[in-house]
Amino acid sequence: MATQVPLPPSEPLVFNFGDTLRGMTDCQFHEFCRLNPQFRIERNSDGDLVIMPPTGGETGKANFDLIAAFGAWVKADGSGIGFDSSTGFTLPNRAKRSPDLAWVKRARWDGLTPEQREDFPPLCPDFVVELRSKTDSLDTLKAKMQEYIANGTQLGWLIDPIQKMVHVYRAGAEAVTLDNPETLSGAPVLRGFVLHLAEIWGT
Repeated sequence: MATQVPLPPSEPLVFNFGDTLRGMTDCQFHEFCRLNPQFRIERNSDGDLVIMPPTGGETGKANFDLIAAFGAWVKADGSGIGFDSSTGFTLPNRAKRSPDLAWVKRARWDGLTPEQREDFPPLCPDFVVELRSKTDSLDTLKAKMQEYIANGTQLGWLIDPIQKMVHVYRAGAEAVTLDNPETLSGAPVLRGFVLHLAEIWGT
């Protein structure tokens, strides 16, 4: 029987198409994403396309459990709006990012026009989560978390089920790494939200 070799961590594909395609409009970018639903597509602050393959089953299951737990809190709390990984946000630095999970305070969301809500909302979420899969480079995800914080995110969690670690990012503070925590508290940004990590770790 053949032995399956796990895929090593890799960088996402970054395509530099030059000035012409870098200047594609939001509508054109949205159409490009729609025509390629098998990929998760972002744009960095330079306008380059960043293309990532779909996640595997274990990561998909962990993300589903994460969204289910967070979604219950969002509905009960009512102070903000939750989003899954299919949502793209236009950050102040012009990058278009799609965190695995995001949350925006209701007052900020209500301040957008219907057109802005329908497209890639022009704001950086208040809370983001990136969930590492086996093919994700940890350094790349850490850089993305720093980008979120630099653009206005108040709290970010980089959850690494491979090493059972969580890297916690907060505005105005150094990142903190937690080794195999049982729970994560979202306070004070997410008042009352506590994430139990047993299902995310697969235990």
